[in-house]
Amino acid sequence: MFWTSYFLAVLALVLAWPVPVLLSRAEWPSRAPFTAMVLWQAIALAGGLSMIGAMLVYGLEPAGDNLIAGLRTLAGMVFFNAPTTSLGFWHLFALSAAALLTAHLVFTLLLTYVKIERQRRRHRELLALLASPDAGGPGTLVINHDSPVAYCLPGGARSVTVLSDGLMAALEPNELRAVLNHENAHLSQRHDLLLWAFAAWRQALPWFPTTRLAQVAVNSLIEMLADDAALKSESKATLIRAIAIVASGASPSNPAMGPLGNKKTTTDSDSGGMVTSPAATGSDVEDSAFGGSGGAASARTTATRVSRLLSPKPPLARGFRALVLAGSALLLAVPTALLFVPGLLG
Repeated sequence: MFWTSYFLAVLALVLAWPVPVLLSRAEWPSRAPFTAMVLWQAIALAGGLSMIGAMLVYGLEPAGDNLIAGLRTLAGMVFFNAPTTSLGFWHLFALSAAALLTAHLVFTLLLTYVKIERQRRRHRELLALLASPDAGGPGTLVINHDSPVAYCLPGGARSVTVLSDGLMAALEPNELRAVLNHENAHLSQRHDLLLWAFAAWRQALPWFPTTRLAQVAVNSLIEMLADDAALKSESKATLIRAIAIVASGASPSNPAMGPLGNKKTTTDSDSGGMVTSPAATGSDVEDSAFGGSGGAASARTTATRVSRLLSPKPPLARGFRALVLAGSALLLAVPTALLFVPGLLG
């Protein structure tokens, strides 16, 4: 297992620095946002697996010639008082680090989920007091707010899309449909789960460039995916007008306030105009570009979306998309195989 641990360590390092930097600078993701989203998820999962696996394999090297055998020996040491003399200081250190990192990642994921659920519950309580059902369709609420605001609040069967009076007054019916289709795409495609996972990943490892770059990229990609869903029923010109009207009509008097008067916390990763940034609190309450000011990153994402719609580039070639998807699968398969297939690298 000697070479396996070093290979996994190198793979983890590559996925933590050069790969996400290069991908964040690439231009092709806007031509294939779904494919790019799959690749970012593969990088995150493979990077975490390689990081933990490298330490685990190194720590278990004296206990067996593969991970399974090493874990069996370790279980004997823990539960049956087998001798631990075969494990040196650095092996025990590596095993402890792997266990602590795994616990840290799982705990952060669960803590982020608890924060999200708590904020959603509080938000629903406010909506119950301040919002009224929209006669135009089920699952849509209207709040009394002068600025154009639209966002979705995920929650399974309780998911709702929230609109403001200012938004409904500013947009034509077809533009309003484009906004609703955009927000409904966030709900139907479960973008909240992606936001949750990448927000937790960044909170767990904030010093890794890949966590920041991945969160910014994912926030931008889900907006592109929602735009593409809206374009299935409305014209490109309609969607562009909707984005431009809402972006230009946001009230500048109190840019730090969200639609329900809750203080808006933004970071450089807040590319979707979040009511409260996921990087700051774990929230995934979305209002995309249709909800007013969301910080500098939100403005950049809005500009990118409009530019993508105004000057569309041809979709990414099918062969290149297939190559990226195959590479994503390979990223996950390689560390998994190295961990569980005995003697693959020795």
